[in-house]
Amino acid sequence: MLQPPIAFAHRGASAHAPENTLEAFGLAQQLGATGLESDVWLSRDGIPVLHHDGRVRVGRRTRRIADVDRADLPPSVPTLAELYDACGDESELSLDMKDPAALAPVLEVAGAAGGRALERLWVCAQTPEDAIAWRERADGAHMVCSTRRRAIGHGAERLAARLAEAGVDAVNLHASDWSGGLTTLFHRFERLCFGWDAQYERVILALKRMGIDGVYSDHVDRLVETLLH
Repeated sequence: MLQPPIAFAHRGASAHAPENTLEAFGLAQQLGATGLESDVWLSRDGIPVLHHDGRVRVGRRTRRIADVDRADLPPSVPTLAELYDACGDESELSLDMKDPAALAPVLEVAGAAGGRALERLWVCAQTPEDAIAWRERADGAHMVCSTRRRAIGHGAERLAARLAEAGVDAVNLHASDWSGGLTTLFHRFERLCFGWDAQYERVILALKRMGIDGVYSDHVDRLVETLLH
């Protein structure tokens, strides 16, 4: 449904630079990625920051980001606002909402960034229920249901219908979960299909042939060359 598909740089160009850093996100854009991806957590003082597992080393201790003020986090951990300042709103941006409380602050930051930031924001919820519940709060952003094939079981058509009825824009599955029949099913309900963890050319090419709409990879050079050319 999307031509060309979105080439999401997973945690920035994480195969080429330290993941979830401004360096990695900037490099991803230079390498031709049309989308960026990260995970969002809230610091103790309510600032959306970009980090994978939500735990950082502060001094001699490893602490939860939720227990640390933004000013005390390592400087390598960027805020969402800093990402927009550094990379602008020209790329699609997929954010995995690791902390559900981050939704409102994330939308506020994207709105304040102006331009096309909100309309290029893809908010990834961890369950269909969250994706559906958040749809009305999305404020112009896209909503994505991230799940696994085993969690869907034999209910793929039912899930597609639920997402379509609620206005959830896309479903995001592991690359190995997708098949041509499954993309056709979701496309029949006019839902976009995203695939994550596509690290090899053969996997990216297979997803492309299935009609996938967005692919996440650490290897941005392979991703851009295979998916967009």
